[in-house]
Amino acid sequence: MNWKIPAFRNIGLLVICILFLLAGCSPAVEEFGKKTPSFSERAQVTELPEITIAKVDLLMEDMTLEEKIGQLLIVGMEGKTYGDELDHLIRQYHVGGIILLGKNISHPAGMLKLLNESKMANSDYEIPLFISVDEEGGRVSRLPSSMKKLPAAEYFGRIADETLAYQTGVYLADLLHAFGYNMNYAPVLDVHSNPKNPVIGDRSFSSDPYAVADLGQAVMKGMTDNGIISVVKHFPGHGDTHVDSHLSLPVIEKTLDELREIELIPFQRAIEEQADAIMVAHIMFPELDDKHPSSLSKKVITDLLREEMQFEGVVITDDLTMGAIVNDYTVPEAAVQSFIAGSDLLLIAGDYENQVGTINALLAAVEAGTISEERIDKSTRRILTLKERYKLKDDPIEEIDLDLIEQKFFELMD
Repeated sequence: MNWKIPAFRNIGLLVICILFLLAGCSPAVEEFGKKTPSFSERAQVTELPEITIAKVDLLMEDMTLEEKIGQLLIVGMEGKTYGDELDHLIRQYHVGGIILLGKNISHPAGMLKLLNESKMANSDYEIPLFISVDEEGGRVSRLPSSMKKLPAAEYFGRIADETLAYQTGVYLADLLHAFGYNMNYAPVLDVHSNPKNPVIGDRSFSSDPYAVADLGQAVMKGMTDNGIISVVKHFPGHGDTHVDSHLSLPVIEKTLDELREIELIPFQRAIEEQADAIMVAHIMFPELDDKHPSSLSKKVITDLLREEMQFEGVVITDDLTMGAIVNDYTVPEAAVQSFIAGSDLLLIAGDYENQVGTINALLAAVEAGTISEERIDKSTRRILTLKERYKLKDDPIEEIDLDLIEQKFFELMD
């Protein structure tokens, strides 16, 4: 069974799960290094299988408003061990997922224990967690210091080999599955068009938008074909900034036509290649919206990304605790505004008060009529559908074969 459901709240869901078993559904990845059936091939189907739609419908019928709102959050935590605050967020608020940052990473066994305990806390709930991480390679890697790390994207950009880029995605999928992750905030699709950029730099494949598009979609497919959800970033483009959005709000004085000529090219390609999820950056584009940063802007998320570029997948914010946001908003205020603008998943890396405050703010917005329940349902449906398409599970990982991981690293880099 793909989602662990020890207690069925209605007979319809039981029937759906029995049908899944009879259909012989298999988990997304059965063992380290084993390639699964191509997800990107399955994604070419314009309509979801009826059994997937039916299962999501039945799950949503039984969900309370509070549960639906919980699914809208991906939360971070303090420290390197599983604690009460994360436990409350998972068990009581039923958050949609977790993210591990550098501050949470110790040694491989410690990281595995933290992820396993998070999944075990959620194992009695019908809906599995997104277990997410930023694993790009280079300076943005969340692996223990003892493990080999991929070079930055710029390295692969110089080689300019799509086959190698695809195999890099395959390696990332194998690596992340080994620890129990199912979502990766990568690859970066920003075009390195500003040499003074303090935050992107070598995280970008190239200053050529078409090279970024080619290599980015190859890495993306390498992951998705092997069961890892790829979140491409940072829409609509972070490559031409000279300010680090972790510290303050960058401003890019470009028109939409100028963005179409460079920044939007890799994202449009990713959408055409069935991207599952796109992360929106905290950047002000005054020519598009002179009141809100892109991550809080209806003009950017709904008008541009959804309507013009025809993206139908999951939209996730960059971390809402970054300086670009908290210098001007509270985290709950920003989260509500971002959701109104069109986001589905709200990434809040810390702290607990902001995470619970955001849940309460979203509930209050629904009660006040600022956000409709239909709007909540729309995002919840996207999130549950993505989890179902990848057959996510909360099964713990018993052990990691570090030698095999290292062997695959050297095979890739040979």
